[in-house]
Amino acid sequence: MADDLLRAEAIEAGYGKVQVLWGAELTVRAGESVVLLGANGAGKTTLLKAIVGLMPAWRGTVRLAGQDITALRTDRRVRLGMAYMSELGVFPGLTIEENLQIGGQFAERAVLRRRIEELFGVFPDLAERKRALAGALSGGQRKMLGIAKALASGPKLLVMDEPSAGLSPLFVQQVIAVLGRFRAGEAGGAGALSMLIAEQNVAFLDLADRVYTLDGGRIRFEGTVAQLHADDALHRAYFGLA
Repeated sequence: MADDLLRAEAIEAGYGKVQVLWGAELTVRAGESVVLLGANGAGKTTLLKAIVGLMPAWRGTVRLAGQDITALRTDRRVRLGMAYMSELGVFPGLTIEENLQIGGQFAERAVLRRRIEELFGVFPDLAERKRALAGALSGGQRKMLGIAKALASGPKLLVMDEPSAGLSPLFVQQVIAVLGRFRAGEAGGAGALSMLIAEQNVAFLDLADRVYTLDGGRIRFEGTVAQLHADDALHRAYFGLA
């Protein structure tokens, strides 16, 4: 469709001779937040790595804003407007400010300076400790830095792998609140941000315009959160007995 920012079609990928993904397909439209829901081992990380170029897709196509990027290196995808936040997210041996500079390394110097100042406005705890090593931060602070580092590139699409990993329920809600501000265009000065979030924590469905579920390397469901709840089998699988 014309308004698809990201379109992954018939993606198959794996490690060595072990196939993990089987014809996985998803789209993210401009200004949309999509959650890819699945348990550990479902293939979420493999699909994200194929989308951002950290591993080759055996078969299938990845398009960003209509352009076929399947054969492009990750750095080229970043230059075209895609940012990726892995579970690790930051370089612990570098300062907060240095992490942000690496995140925005392809931007013009003046643009990056302005962008970092905007991010410090959104993340005041990071601003207060901008010369501290990332490794000295708490788990929640590192996660916030990981988000800010990814956003330092000024992306059209933010791709995140398990942003809840290692966080307490309180910090999970703080991460969701921050991402909600970017989703609504209330932070960062760049308008509404499109997001693809791979998660097993259903709390992130609060951010979702649409949901995909991945199981056994195959997309099993695509629809709204309300439609997910309306499917009895999926509701039991992800939310337990009603």
